[in-house]
Amino acid sequence: MIPITTFAGKKLALFGLGGSGLASASALLAGGADVIGWDDNPEIVAKATSAGIPTADLRDIDWSRIAAFVLAPGVPLTHPAPHWSVGLAQAAAVQVIGDIELFCRERRANAPDAPFVAITGTNGKSTTTALIAHLMSAAGYDAQLGGNIGTAILSLEPPRAGRVHVIECSSYQIDLAPTLDPSVGILINVTEDHLDRHGTLALYAAVKERLVAGVQERGTAIVGVDDIWCAAAADRIDRAGKRVERVSVRRPLAAGLYIEAGQIMHAYGGSASALARLGGIGSLRGVHNAQNAACAAGAALALGLSPEAIQQGLVSFPGLAHRMEQVGRLGRVLFVNDSKATNTDSTAQALACFSDMFWIAGGKPKTGGIASLAGFFPRIRKAYLVGEAAAGFARELEGHVSHVVAGTLDRAVALAARDAEASDVKEPVVLLSPACASFDQYRNFEVRGDKFRELVLALPGVTAI
Repeated sequence: MIPITTFAGKKLALFGLGGSGLASASALLAGGADVIGWDDNPEIVAKATSAGIPTADLRDIDWSRIAAFVLAPGVPLTHPAPHWSVGLAQAAAVQVIGDIELFCRERRANAPDAPFVAITGTNGKSTTTALIAHLMSAAGYDAQLGGNIGTAILSLEPPRAGRVHVIECSSYQIDLAPTLDPSVGILINVTEDHLDRHGTLALYAAVKERLVAGVQERGTAIVGVDDIWCAAAADRIDRAGKRVERVSVRRPLAAGLYIEAGQIMHAYGGSASALARLGGIGSLRGVHNAQNAACAAGAALALGLSPEAIQQGLVSFPGLAHRMEQVGRLGRVLFVNDSKATNTDSTAQALACFSDMFWIAGGKPKTGGIASLAGFFPRIRKAYLVGEAAAGFARELEGHVSHVVAGTLDRAVALAARDAEASDVKEPVVLLSPACASFDQYRNFEVRGDKFRELVLALPGVTAI
């Protein structure tokens, strides 16, 4: 836990008593603050009370005595309308902040030089965050991994010399961190997302940009420049006098990091040299992972790692579960779990990585079907369709891709494994990349991916990776 001492002796209100909210309340109490928490769910309030968190309905408190209001990131701040608790705080002129902001204030007060890497982007931020933490750990650092990736930031160990905090930040969290000031800030990309919470794409992009615009003096902003929003952000940050490392997977850069012939190139001072090789690293397949790896390598370089250490860390990176996760091998057959691909954009990134696939797809369908994936159909040897989407996907594949309506994941895995092993393909891949949500058959994509892994590893002769 990171005790938050910067509010010692002050009274704070807090709304949202889930995982991050409980961590925030506990950290504030440990640092000497007077905290009162609340939630719209009575069961959650009861759980917090039993855990020792003082609770009371925030409609009934004296807001004139509140020094700050801590809001859980999942609670609406602005769109589609501010939560009622936000309205109360704003009416009393009380600043609304979140757990990332509490961390930033504590770090500035007690360990301002402790390395702090903050990562955001519409896609790839979890892989990039995990990869940076892996690179730093492999190089001997105490890497504290958390934020939006899973562990609440205030549940980690406190900032200090030799300890690096690697924190994934969602747009919701950035919105609640007005003084976010990492030593290395990363903005990977911006595409349309979360407009229900931010109103417009321009506002969403502006929130994302704040993470890299706020890097501390002598810090580094690493910005992917392959979309118009991030390219413009990099230019603005550059003009503001901050150090910017641009990243591209589409073209060479005169200065920055780019991908060429399977290598991460680093251009500076009028010349370019290879920083690291990506070829043959199964956990970092695809253009999207090349972008993630280049951003991570840039962060590691900014924190002082050598190219040799970066290369070693990239090679040993195991990848994240359910994101192009290599599960096992059955002779020539590779099994890949990409259950996180809940839409066609994500599945397209996976299909682009292989040439001979036995593709498991389907689940709870989203609008648009799989027409956008037609360019990848020649790469698919056979498709195995599951869930509610199976019949619709079958109609779209008719005449283009051999397919079978398997119905369930267990039958799909068995059929795909049989066909892949019997094929004449040199390197067949059984790929779970559903292009659908999981809710028709599984609670979430993690449960679906865990089931796929279990089924694969239960096949006779499979060797786990």
